[in-house]
Amino acid sequence: MINKLAIENVSKSFGNVAVLHDVSFVVRGGEFLSVLGPSGCGKTTLLRILIGLETPDSGKIFKDDADITTLPASMRKMGMVFQNYALFENMTALRNVEYALLKSSALKNSYNRATAREKAEEMLEIVGLEKFFDSKPSQLSGGQQQRVAIARTLALNPDIILFDEPMSALDVDMRLSLRAEIKELAKKFRTTMIYITHDQEEAFAMSDRIAIMNAGKIHQIDTPHNIIESPADEFVENFVIKNINIKINSLIHFQRKS
Repeated sequence: MINKLAIENVSKSFGNVAVLHDVSFVVRGGEFLSVLGPSGCGKTTLLRILIGLETPDSGKIFKDDADITTLPASMRKMGMVFQNYALFENMTALRNVEYALLKSSALKNSYNRATAREKAEEMLEIVGLEKFFDSKPSQLSGGQQQRVAIARTLALNPDIILFDEPMSALDVDMRLSLRAEIKELAKKFRTTMIYITHDQEEAFAMSDRIAIMNAGKIHQIDTPHNIIESPADEFVENFVIKNINIKINSLIHFQRKS
């Protein structure tokens, strides 16, 4: 499998606080890679550097073997799904997607109003929102709003989609439903996806590989199976294995009580 993205020796500090320490890993074309770690470990800073919203103090980012370290975000052909949806409250679901197509500098005026509307309708139908074209964000549930955000990102046809804890504000049932849908979309569009999360169960259910991160460093990057079978160090074992076992045991206990 060809490497789509390569991160080489990336470090980042804010003032006197070091957030990333010499981070290196590759993302393969078409894979679903989760970056898993506790809050404050540097996950979101890493994501912002990948998409071009932050610049590393040192190190390089390569996409398709081209150095994009200093390339503006608008030229990286990456899309991002935010934790807070980032929708325009005064626009309908359809208009939110349509507007992104019309205003995208990366698409260079590829759409007019009619073709943008057609594409927006198509993408909203793919994420199951064909009955909500005319609904504004305030009229949608959290899961529906996140689906609009995903449809908007997919419509722009990025090479890589980055997710920043997209389910953290959703209830359990909605998270399970959206988790399955994102996996189906990954297969359908064959898009490389990088998924930031602090939830072990989420990462292990969705990912081809997982990069486990703490205190600005990658402790292990491997398949879910290999991480469970051979944790790289004590942090991985404590943060991943024990937490997953606790969740599984809690679920079994709950089901027995029910």
